[in-house]
Amino acid sequence: MEKIFGNKMKKTITICLLLISIMGFSQTKITAVKVGDRIDVTVNKFFFTSYLFAKNEKYPFFYPVNGPSGAGVTSMRNGIWPHHSSLFFGSDDVNGGNYWNKALNGGQIVSTREEIVENNGPRLVIENDCIWKRPDAPAPIQDFRKITITAPTKDMFQLDFEVTMEMLMDVSIAKTNHSLFSGRMDPSLSVDFGGTMIDADGAQGEKGTYGKPSPWIDCYGKRGDKMEGMAIMQHPSNNWYPAPWFTRDYGFFSPTPLNWPKDDKATLFKKGEKIHLKYRVLVHSGTHETANIAGEFKKIAAEK
Repeated sequence: MEKIFGNKMKKTITICLLLISIMGFSQTKITAVKVGDRIDVTVNKFFFTSYLFAKNEKYPFFYPVNGPSGAGVTSMRNGIWPHHSSLFFGSDDVNGGNYWNKALNGGQIVSTREEIVENNGPRLVIENDCIWKRPDAPAPIQDFRKITITAPTKDMFQLDFEVTMEMLMDVSIAKTNHSLFSGRMDPSLSVDFGGTMIDADGAQGEKGTYGKPSPWIDCYGKRGDKMEGMAIMQHPSNNWYPAPWFTRDYGFFSPTPLNWPKDDKATLFKKGEKIHLKYRVLVHSGTHETANIAGEFKKIAAEK
């Protein structure tokens, strides 16, 4: 009888501890602090990321992007193609301007408003307005961004990036693989260093994923005894969904429809036209299977 009672007590205590743990994480506090030309984001005092928008940068971007282990999962100013800045949004060859790499006078996406509109709760919301400009040329595009950060579990951070691009004139974006929302992994998590890049159909690496449409791609790898990575998802409401991906085994991945225009030359937009795009980034422990990336995509697909 004592043994039965003891076992029941152990089970009860275990369940209680589990519930306390779940309740504790359900009360997650995500906090943002604006410090000069950046916004720092913490999840329960754990430093997750900074959103940087300095006037001497090519465009606003997120860096670092820290995984649940505390180590960064993205790369900035890497030795190979150093213009990739971690997690960012931009484009080359917009009406002749370059809003992706090279000198600032060739084109720059400049922040004009940064506001933390929801803070110190289970989710964080940042709004950011930007103008695409270059000297001696009219600005072709302005964009309006909404960044929402949550933490579904202790092993996963979620960053939703919504952007509306408004054309201020007729716009031509020449065929380019340098376009729109992009991520550059830390080299230690890349395929070149033993990591995995996999899409929704199970295709892997640059060879299997380049130019292939897919709702999502996940990149992850092992450092020491920790496995973690980052997935990028496209919302089904996006133009060109599911866009084909530009991928590289050194750690770059981006859903890039502008590299495959219908006429193989350029994508054209009329003055006043608006393009609304939504992406979800999941920074996670484990593999695409243990993090249930396919299941997580179903959640974003069900959202309007």
